[in-house]
Amino acid sequence: MSNKTVSPVVALVVAACALFSMPESEAAVLIDTVYIGNVGNAPDPTTTLGSVNYEYSLGKYEVTIGQYTEFLNSVAKIDTYSLFVADMDSNLNIAGIARSGSSGNFSYSVKTNSGSSANRPVTFVSWFSAARFANWMSNGQASGAQGNATTENGAYTLNGAMSGLSFSKNAVNPNTGAAPTWWIPSVNEWYKAAYYEPGASGDSYWLYPTRNDADPGNVVGTSENQANFVNAVYSVTQNGSYSSTQNYLSSVGAFSSSESYFGTFDQGGNVWEWTDGTIIPLAAREIRGGSWDSTEFELRSSNIATNKDPISGSQSIGFRLASIPEPSAVGLFAVTLLGLAILNWRRGQCSAATDSFL
Repeated sequence: MSNKTVSPVVALVVAACALFSMPESEAAVLIDTVYIGNVGNAPDPTTTLGSVNYEYSLGKYEVTIGQYTEFLNSVAKIDTYSLFVADMDSNLNIAGIARSGSSGNFSYSVKTNSGSSANRPVTFVSWFSAARFANWMSNGQASGAQGNATTENGAYTLNGAMSGLSFSKNAVNPNTGAAPTWWIPSVNEWYKAAYYEPGASGDSYWLYPTRNDADPGNVVGTSENQANFVNAVYSVTQNGSYSSTQNYLSSVGAFSSSESYFGTFDQGGNVWEWTDGTIIPLAAREIRGGSWDSTEFELRSSNIATNKDPISGSQSIGFRLASIPEPSAVGLFAVTLLGLAILNWRRGQCSAATDSFL
């Protein structure tokens, strides 16, 4: 492939080609995104964060247990890089996902734990597992062993790595020859989507990602300015007593009137979220947003960076993905027509077709 700049629409074409080339029996993970515009916005004067000089999209919700289970069933029959950990099943505060079978024939299923866990955010995911999920999404959700075509290259060149801070988003996905279509958001991408609103609060940044400077409540439902965190009582139970057998995660989007300006949900509370930010002296990655066992202070834009060893997950950490910006109405129509054409092509012609765009 050449090194020509690849437009967002062309990147979508390449992603569509990969998606339509998947065997018809494979289930596709669909991630809702919101468009983040206002290109070149000023940073938050309090933190100097949030300025982004390009368009992008961000997951409307955190990656869910149901979506991650599809990922595991696609690439983890032999779980080479520990994408599944036992706590996803055994920790009843967040479970989860159950695994059955033996290596080479592992299968995964969504657990029932105070109701179905499918639409709750996945936790106990390390930064490296989140990066492998992003690679898989960028590679058109390819099935098979955990290798370069599935989890080890794409948005990030991992090649078996399980530790370190030197990994950053690739400019080009070597599997497609185009810019990666999914990645872990940068700190500024994450922060802008959470707190920015033109003209809001005097400096265009809210204190909380619920479009508010007032302290939020924590009642699940349709009231405004609510989130899943500890406000004297736990959100899900509305009880101040902790139980090791209680599921404390809320379904993504359950606080239905507490979205950010751009339309993301749960960027405050529910689970902390990985970013690509590094804290070199601590050999850590930045996590943002607070969780179900946080105080309201940790949901604030003014909260200093919180760090976590990228090789480990916890019951309080999940992630969401960023992606190429959604196309304009004209671009979307063109991509849709192209997708329909791809459906009528032989799979062997897809590579040549996409090469003609690049």
